[in-house]
Amino acid sequence: MAIELTMPALSPTMEKGTLAKWLVAEGDAVKPGDLLAEIETDKATMEYEAIDEGIVASLLIAEGTDEVAVGTVIALLAAPGEAAPARVLETVAAAPAQATPVPAPAAPRPVPAPAAPTPVAEAPLPPRRTTPADRIKVSPLAQRIADMKGIDLVAIAGSGPNGRIVRADLGLTPLAAFAPTAAPAASPAAAVIAPPPAGVPVETVKLSTMRKTIARRLTESKTSVPHFYLTARCNLDPLLALRTQLNAALDARGVKLSVNDLLIKALALALTEVPDANVQFGGDVIHRFARADISMAVAIDGGLVTPVIRDAGALSLAAIAQASKALAQKARDGKLTPEDYEGGTASISNLGMFGIDEMFPVINPPQALILGAAAGIEQPWKVDGQLGLATVMAATASFDHRAIDGAVAAQFMQAFREIVENPALLCT
Repeated sequence: MAIELTMPALSPTMEKGTLAKWLVAEGDAVKPGDLLAEIETDKATMEYEAIDEGIVASLLIAEGTDEVAVGTVIALLAAPGEAAPARVLETVAAAPAQATPVPAPAAPRPVPAPAAPTPVAEAPLPPRRTTPADRIKVSPLAQRIADMKGIDLVAIAGSGPNGRIVRADLGLTPLAAFAPTAAPAASPAAAVIAPPPAGVPVETVKLSTMRKTIARRLTESKTSVPHFYLTARCNLDPLLALRTQLNAALDARGVKLSVNDLLIKALALALTEVPDANVQFGGDVIHRFARADISMAVAIDGGLVTPVIRDAGALSLAAIAQASKALAQKARDGKLTPEDYEGGTASISNLGMFGIDEMFPVINPPQALILGAAAGIEQPWKVDGQLGLATVMAATASFDHRAIDGAVAAQFMQAFREIVENPALLCT
């Protein structure tokens, strides 16, 4: 019986994806671990691996097709010598799988009948790899979640095709993206999309999957999350002096600290000092986190991603610098995995390198806090009891008022400024 290959859920927020490129053709033999396709998600372009063995009977979705819903059948895999059932092909072709029209699926290649009626024994299949994925049929997403959460898959009965274990079998909270409910009604302002003015030269560019996701999520954030903002102006001169000293000492190890690395550490320590700011709104509950995982905004071509520095408060500055550099490079190469960007208890967005005086960032849901860092600007300041010049940075944080009150937010900003202006605390 043909095995249905479906559009995978490669991140918790993924509702649809773009089938960027097929890496196999109809008639190709594949085995577990072989690469089948490149899928563009809202975060990165990722490779889709085979978890079954067989022959590619039919590619049902053309490469380059976008808006392919998660769970849509994109290809059929048949056992050697088996053709895909016509009934399955007709069912898939008749279903409105995605918004973008695609060519009708090609008919499966017929398998020639043997010349003589004498049964011919099939050639033995190559030995399967003895990995957990081979012994237990499990989807790539379910395998990653099980590895992260330490879930034993042996006792779990799969509900997917051929008994494959899927995310729903792990007993986790269902993803809101998959709930068969109507999309939330857009606000009246968002419902009206005005055309460009007539007579003005214009280039119309189709939105990427990432750009659509950014537009949707940040619109939801500003319309459903009650933002409020606090700004603290920090004297950066002590921090800049410490950075110079540390970079001289770390040069032999090939490590170079950025100002952003130090601010990530300061943000994590401030959240540790004021745990009521390291929270998330949960409807009837507040989730208070025991560690600070910092999502850092990285600008890439066509959008923005937020890879996560895990437990940043417990990491050394050198470890933060190495992690942030590696994650930023993976983001720009489009190689981030869900483990790189899922989670995060608070975010930081730094536009100081662009000379921005002040910024008011939008909260990255479901988080309740994001810190925006502006440029260090030389200006009059009280230095050692006298009026002098100092490099001053405006740090503005956006808070979710459902989870964080003004007094707690003020305590957090006070703690952050104290750490920035006394950077020896970053090394303790």
